[in-house]
Amino acid sequence: MDTSLSTIAVVGLGTMGTGIAEVLALAGREVIGIDISEAAALGAVTSLEASTARAVGRGRITEQERTDALARFRTSDDLRTAADAELVIEVVPETYEIKQQVFRELDAIVSPAAILATGTNALSVTRLAAESQHPERVLGLHFFNPAPAMKLVEVVSSVLTAPPAVEAVTALARELGKEPVAVGDRPGFVADGLLFGYLNQAAAMYEANYASREDIDAAMKLGCGLPMGPLALLDLIGIDTARTVLEAMYAESHDRLHAPAPVLGQLSSAGLTGRKAGRGFYTYDAPGGQAVVPDALTPAADAASGAGRDVASVGVAGSGTMASGIAEVFAKAGYDVVLAARSQEKADVAKGRIAKSLERSVTKGRLTAEARDETLARITAAGSLDAFAEVDLAVEAVAEDLEIKQQLFAALDKVCRPGAVLATTTSSLPVVAIARATARPEDVIGMHFFNPAPAMKLVEVVRTVLTADDVHATVRAVCARIRKHPVDCGDRAGFIVNALLFPYLNNAIKMVEEHYASLDDIDAAMKLGGGYPMGPFELLDVVGLDVSLAIEKVLHQEFRDPGLAPAPLLEHLVAAGCLGRKTGRGFREYARR
Repeated sequence: MDTSLSTIAVVGLGTMGTGIAEVLALAGREVIGIDISEAAALGAVTSLEASTARAVGRGRITEQERTDALARFRTSDDLRTAADAELVIEVVPETYEIKQQVFRELDAIVSPAAILATGTNALSVTRLAAESQHPERVLGLHFFNPAPAMKLVEVVSSVLTAPPAVEAVTALARELGKEPVAVGDRPGFVADGLLFGYLNQAAAMYEANYASREDIDAAMKLGCGLPMGPLALLDLIGIDTARTVLEAMYAESHDRLHAPAPVLGQLSSAGLTGRKAGRGFYTYDAPGGQAVVPDALTPAADAASGAGRDVASVGVAGSGTMASGIAEVFAKAGYDVVLAARSQEKADVAKGRIAKSLERSVTKGRLTAEARDETLARITAAGSLDAFAEVDLAVEAVAEDLEIKQQLFAALDKVCRPGAVLATTTSSLPVVAIARATARPEDVIGMHFFNPAPAMKLVEVVRTVLTADDVHATVRAVCARIRKHPVDCGDRAGFIVNALLFPYLNNAIKMVEEHYASLDDIDAAMKLGGGYPMGPFELLDVVGLDVSLAIEKVLHQEFRDPGLAPAPLLEHLVAAGCLGRKTGRGFREYARR
C-alpha cells in the first residue's frame, strides 16, 4: 500500500470538499478536485483564490506560497482523473447510494494500493467498505467545517481496514497541521456522536416551550463558555443534516436521546433548514446569511418588564465559596448586603474571602482601592438569620440538600418581612418543594448563579407555578443591576444548562466504558471539533464526580429516561472515593497540593 500520499483527489467540491482541497494544496500536495457540476468546480477555484488572497493579506502565507498552492490544484468533472491519486477523499452528499456508487467506480479507476476515504459523519464506514473490491483500504477521514481552520480530524477504522492505511492518513493529518484522533465506526464517531445528542435535547427543550430559543442559546454560551448556542449551531450545520445524523445514530443506539426531536423533521419538511435557507430556528437576512433578523418569535425589548418590588438590601445565607461570591456581586452593584452564616466566626471567614477576592481585583487593575473599600463596607457579616429582618431580597446558598434548604426557608419565612423576595440558588432541586416550606410560596423563586459568581454572567431565573409575577419582574430587574444575564426557565430538574450539559457528559463516560475512544481523544475531539473550552473528562474532574453523579440521578429520576441513567463507571469511581481534582484522582490523577 502506497503511503506517500503526494497526489490526492477530492471528490465533491462543496464547502467541505473545497476546504479540504485548500488545506492539501497549501501543504504541498497535488490536488485533483472532482465534481460533476461545472459550477461547483468553478466555485471551488474562485473560493480557493479568494481564501488564499486573504491569507496573504493577513500575513499567514507569502504570495509565492499562494501561487504554488493554486498551481497544485486542478479540477475535473471526470472521476477517471483520479487514476493516479494515492488517496481519494469523497465528500459527496450524505447517502449510501451516492457514496457507494463513487466507491464502485473508483475501484475500477485507481490503483489497488490507493487509499479510499469517506468524509461521512453519519453513515457506516464498514458498510461502505464492504461494497468495495478492496475493503482493507477504505476508512473514514472526517474533517470539521471550516476545514482550513478546524484542527480536528477523526480517523475512522472499520473492522476491515488495514493498519497501514490508518497509519498513512494519520501521518498525513499531522503533516497538515491537524490533530488526528483514532475512533471506531459508529454514527457520529466521537465529536458528532456527543454533539448531536446535546443539540437534539436542546431542540426538544425548545419544542416543549420550556425556554425561548434566545434563552437556551444564551444559557449554554454563558454557562458553559461555548462559542455558539445549540439552536444557532443547528441552523449553521443545517437542520436537515442534523436530522440525518440523528436518524443514523438512533438506528444503531435505539437511545431515545438520539431520536430526532419532531421539530427537526417539521422544519426540514418545510424547507426551513437553517442559515442556508435563510430561516431555521432563527430568521436570517438572506439565504446563506449570518445576520439574525427579528421575526415573530423575537422577544420585544420590554418583554420582561413589569412592576417589581423595590430592592435596596440583600441577605445572603451561607458561608461557602458560592455564598461569598454572590454577596460580593451584590455589594459591587451597590446593594447593602447581610452575609449570614451559622456562626459569627463562619460569617467573618466568608467576608474575609470576599476581601481577598476584591484585593486580587485591585492588584489586576480591575478595581480601584476606593471601590474595594466601599464594596467591603456594604457587607455586614452576621452569625444568625435574624439579621435578615429588614432585607428586601434573601438569597440562600447553602448545601444542595432539600431538607436543609426547606429548614432554612421555614426560618426565612419567620424572619423576613412581608413582601421580601426569597430566592434559592439550587441547581437541581425542585424550587416549589422549597417554596412550600414557607407560608408564602408566591414570594419564592430560583436564582441559579454559576461558579465563580463574580465572573460568570449567567443567572437561571426559575419560576414555579406559584411564583408571583412581580417577584419574577423583581429578580429580572435585580439581575440587570448586578450585570448578569437572566434566562427564564420552568421548575424542572437541571433547568437549562445542567439538563443539557450532564447527559452529554454521561454519554462521554459511556464511550469510554465501551472502549470506543480514549479519555484524551474524546477531550481533544470536543475541544478541537466542538469548540468546548474543556473536554468532558476535564470538566467532570473539575465539577466533582460526586456532584456530577448527584445531578445525573436527579435528571434520571425526573425524566425517567433510560438514556439518562448514570454511567456505571461514574458510580464506581464515586464509590471508590475518586471524586476528581479535589481528591487528587478522578478520571485522571492530579498532583496533591
